[in-house]
Amino acid sequence: MKNTSRNYKSGIKPVWCPGCGDYGVLNGLEQAFADLDIAPENIITVSGIGCSGRFSHYLNTYSLHGTHGRAVPTAMGAKAARPDLTVVCVGGDGDGLGIGGGHIPHAARKNVDMTYILIDNRIYGLTKGQTSPTTPIGVRTKTAPYGAYELPMEPLAMFLSYGTSFIARTSPLELKRMAEIMKAALTHKGFSIVYVLSPCVTFPVLPMKALREMLVPLPDDYDRENRLKAYEYAYNKEHLYTGIFYQEERPVMEDYLQEQIQKSLSYQKAGTKLTVEELLKSYA
Repeated sequence: MKNTSRNYKSGIKPVWCPGCGDYGVLNGLEQAFADLDIAPENIITVSGIGCSGRFSHYLNTYSLHGTHGRAVPTAMGAKAARPDLTVVCVGGDGDGLGIGGGHIPHAARKNVDMTYILIDNRIYGLTKGQTSPTTPIGVRTKTAPYGAYELPMEPLAMFLSYGTSFIARTSPLELKRMAEIMKAALTHKGFSIVYVLSPCVTFPVLPMKALREMLVPLPDDYDRENRLKAYEYAYNKEHLYTGIFYQEERPVMEDYLQEQIQKSLSYQKAGTKLTVEELLKSYA
């Protein structure tokens, strides 16, 4: 019997603020799982800290609510241990671009076959409104009462420079399109980042009405294999383009790991047995 979105809901009721964009992100992800008919027991969800950290509680999958900024490497470890499972990582702009930002380039260069849903509301919502790595200059926050003065990050451009093999931007304001993008990310073999602009209703640094007016789908003839063109659309300040900015196929980390495992096993088949002491000595 085919799974429906209900099969991916846990028994824990979401407690985000009414009107929070994260409800739409959760619904979109559940719909993507259902459309692909992935069995809940074949999914691992790892989440970080912040409002988005609750995702692992609300999904009926194998789940782990990790420590601050460590969701990506934890998900990488899960995929290395169980390459047969679908691994999804969920984090916010603080968790993913702040303390955990240093993990993204390494997941990208290894090209781990996992999907990272990075939800950005441009503020630290759960901890009551501090400046985040993407807060625009001049916005008043709890940690910048006279206005933020630091240059905000450009996440899409960063992901492109890291060599991420699948990069997309979307928003819960385009729910159907977002679910389709998530499906594409989940089926892509490699490190996929779905960058989601999700308005916070309590600290509206990213106002819903303004965001709705700026969202524009990438052109129908857009070439998602053109990295330089992706930079051009990522830096556009007139519109916030949504869709798949870049996609390429290349070997994934799990393939390399399996290759090394087979090489090590070949020594045993040849009758060569190494002790732990001999192995350690070979690294001296």
